[in-house]
Amino acid sequence: MSNSGRPRRYACAPCRWNYVFRCGVLTTLLLAFTAAAHAAEWGLKAGTASLKSAGPLVFGPDGILFAGDPGAATIYALATGDLAEKTPQADLNIAGVNAQLAELLKTPVAEIAIQDLAVNPDTGHAYLSVSSGRGASATAAIVRVANGDRLSLLSLSNIPYSKIVLPDAPEDKVVNRNGRSQNLRQDAITDLAYMEGKVYVSGLASSSAPSSVHVIPFPFADAAVGTSVEIYHAAHGRSEDAAPIRTFVPLMINGQPNLLAGFVCTPLVRLPVNALKAGEKTRGTTVAELGNRNRPLDMIVYEQAGRKYLLLSNSARGVMKVSLENVAREEGLTTPVPNGGTAGQSFEPVPELAGVVELDRLNDQFAIVIQAKGDQLDLQTVRLP
Repeated sequence: MSNSGRPRRYACAPCRWNYVFRCGVLTTLLLAFTAAAHAAEWGLKAGTASLKSAGPLVFGPDGILFAGDPGAATIYALATGDLAEKTPQADLNIAGVNAQLAELLKTPVAEIAIQDLAVNPDTGHAYLSVSSGRGASATAAIVRVANGDRLSLLSLSNIPYSKIVLPDAPEDKVVNRNGRSQNLRQDAITDLAYMEGKVYVSGLASSSAPSSVHVIPFPFADAAVGTSVEIYHAAHGRSEDAAPIRTFVPLMINGQPNLLAGFVCTPLVRLPVNALKAGEKTRGTTVAELGNRNRPLDMIVYEQAGRKYLLLSNSARGVMKVSLENVAREEGLTTPVPNGGTAGQSFEPVPELAGVVELDRLNDQFAIVIQAKGDQLDLQTVRLP
């Protein structure tokens, strides 16, 4: 408005577009200045973040993306500069996102592997952790998917970042374990979460009870060894401490922070955060058995009509909507659940989301997912069931 209270008028179209252009430039500069200030506040310094491998992703404060690098047993904090002042309204829909990634990364589509998906809650933009190539020649990249379905590489050169190395990761070599040859370093970091100023890291450690969780304060300082995790695996009918958590989410229960974790074959386990002490061992409470011969892939928590639910994607059992009612109960599963049966928390299948391999919450109404349809991977925004 002008001083007279009348709307501002422009003598010609070029003047109007010049004004719009200058406003856009000023907004971009302001966001860049704000991003730099936030990066400095969190102890991030400009440099090259050299990812050895593609792994899990999760967003923290102020557009900071935490990226797990299992091959290097390292967690990076990356200042994406992806900030916004309004509620995100992302509506992403990319058919064949794997083919578009192949074109962007100049790699055959058969050699593209999406390792994780994370949504920036401030903007609604999706970020993909991508491995391109095979074997020793594989490279890692992080790709942003913005409104308008645009794919762009997050440059890891001259980016404000910090990193921390896990002190107790398995050696980076092939070993024989239970009659199979495998490199346990690949599972040094299986998932990440951020909650209340701390990064939580699941994976394998080099201890005799290798299933572990690390709790790392942010900004990063020195990393302590992880907490060994033991669970009762109802499908196997025994206690176990060797298999890593595959995916997990932070969850407040009765005002206390907890982790809800999924293991292969498929126990769902509650871990109180106050029980996670460096160098010690804790036993989780198995709150559900969701069926054997299955690998949990990804999970989110959301609220609907005042009730909380877990949405869990699986390799062999589709997507499940799991009720979290009474998840705080003290008693857990302690007896075998044979023949592929289920027990504990109730759930219902979500057939319309069959084939979902990655997902992240946008808000309590929508999620962004990657859904496999044969060899094609589609990235899209979907309404939560």
